[in-house]
Amino acid sequence: MGGGFTSTRGSGPVPLSTALFSSLADDGGLFVPSTLPDLRWPPKLDGPSDLRPAARWAASGFFPSLDPTTVDRVVASSLDFPVPLVEVERGRWILELFHGPTLAFKDVGARFLAALMEVLDEAAPDDDARVRTILVATSGDTGGAVASAFLRRGGHRVVALFPKDGISGRQRRQMTTLGENVTAVAVDGTFDDCQRLAREAFRDGSLSRAHRLTSANSINVGRLLPQCFYYLHAAAVVPSPRFVVPAGNLGNLCAGLMAWRAGMPAAGFVAATNENRGFVDYLGGAPFEARSSIPTSSSAMDVGDPSNFERIRWLFGDDERVRESIRGAAVVGADVERCIADLHHRTGYVADPHTAVAYTAATRHNGRSAAPVVVLATAHPAKFPETVERAIGEPVEVPSTLRALEDRKETMRTMTPDLPALAAILEDGD
Repeated sequence: MGGGFTSTRGSGPVPLSTALFSSLADDGGLFVPSTLPDLRWPPKLDGPSDLRPAARWAASGFFPSLDPTTVDRVVASSLDFPVPLVEVERGRWILELFHGPTLAFKDVGARFLAALMEVLDEAAPDDDARVRTILVATSGDTGGAVASAFLRRGGHRVVALFPKDGISGRQRRQMTTLGENVTAVAVDGTFDDCQRLAREAFRDGSLSRAHRLTSANSINVGRLLPQCFYYLHAAAVVPSPRFVVPAGNLGNLCAGLMAWRAGMPAAGFVAATNENRGFVDYLGGAPFEARSSIPTSSSAMDVGDPSNFERIRWLFGDDERVRESIRGAAVVGADVERCIADLHHRTGYVADPHTAVAYTAATRHNGRSAAPVVVLATAHPAKFPETVERAIGEPVEVPSTLRALEDRKETMRTMTPDLPALAAILEDGD
């Protein structure tokens, strides 16, 4: 691999630091590796739940400008939690991605990104001593993961935009109870409004320069690529699985597809959506178009205009190849709670709503392939107590990290979904 990053719209290449700190390319596209590494052979594992060997192996390929010592440092400091594979039913595995500090899969990408930014800043100090602003839009788990990853990191502040009525109380508290260098902002709108505002801010040159804006959403290639690690880890434990992925902004799916295109052995992919089924309809032959998002119990998937669709198109080259490569399933309404209840009754396993969407999709595609199935579990069920407890008829065990949030004071800003309102909040934080 020659290194460097190009835009999905053709410009580049640029070095890693430019791709990382600029987030968006000058032509408005998203950064992608100029050349994909060779990931045909699975990494040697230190244990079935240890993500770090896969991370070191893949990071060396995706970020060839980093020396091995730097890769080891970033991986060791950011990925110090287990990623278990649980065989819930014969031939059907759940990859538990919720054992990090904020109990969501976003911890993998957010913590790797924060550690990587820190070492790059140390290696090439910037003459500009102003604080760098990490602007993030969240539909639930990203905001908490990014806030935790950058909390108390010198030279950085986090501004997290979330839909005022579109996330769970525990997800909200993971942003609003931290204080210090974290500003939580409740937007009177949907996640798509939050994501649009972040895009507008990055594309406003004067605003972006004034606040040294950097993204920690999956539009940032440094947040996206680390999500390849756990696919490679799973493929090393379960040979050539079919992955079933809860799909919202399509970053998680895109990372898996990128690993696959780079040679990771897999039997294929299923994209599982909820009522926000635009991508599934596209896979079925409909034109892709942005839609208004619909609130559901699987709130992190409530995305009507997924930004990583552009990367998926780039990865395959045309719509026909995308549709040939990915199956889709939309799981709606009572089917989500029905899956949580049935899975718990038959196996004792407790799934969150996003995992239930994917597990139902796996069931619908059962029998189409003899390959083992790996369902991605993206969040701890205790983050969604109303839905999960109603489904299983008993309380969900709450991890201590979540219990500790209940007594902490919440502090947040509120704003209308327009750029001047965001600019005012950014100014107040300087």
